[in-house]
Amino acid sequence: MRRLLVLLAVLWVCDAVKFGQLCSGNPSNSRRTSDRWGQGQYGAGRGTRLHQGLDIKCSDGAAVYAPFDVTLNGKLTVYTDPNKAAINEGINLSGQGLCFKMFYVRPDRTSGTVRKGQRIGTMLPMQSVYPGITSHIHVQMCDRSDPTPYF
Repeated sequence: MRRLLVLLAVLWVCDAVKFGQLCSGNPSNSRRTSDRWGQGQYGAGRGTRLHQGLDIKCSDGAAVYAPFDVTLNGKLTVYTDPNKAAINEGINLSGQGLCFKMFYVRPDRTSGTVRKGQRIGTMLPMQSVYPGITSHIHVQMCDRSDPTPYF
């Protein structure tokens, strides 16, 4: 019985976690839907693989914010392709019991803690690599589970 109560408590806490505004100009975290480059929902087809994150609209050069109190856990490299160098940055974060990554963000710093709503970086110039795409931040859980329920 005790294990069941602990499990229910964990599920309830996780259900209550919601991402706050990620990007200036998009207070409701509107999602990338469909454009000539594909779709932004978790599980969308990407040729022979599936999209393992959720894309949140963000204009090139926009300020990027902490969605809740977070710990910055280092910079990440998104691609190995040198043709994508302009957008080849991101950051590892944790907070509210979640571990997640944000791609296409140049972090202002890569360690320490940041409060909800504080600036953590700048959206990189996605249009320079993917002309006509809906510019976006890619949010991916560290365990590659679906981030959609947190939005």
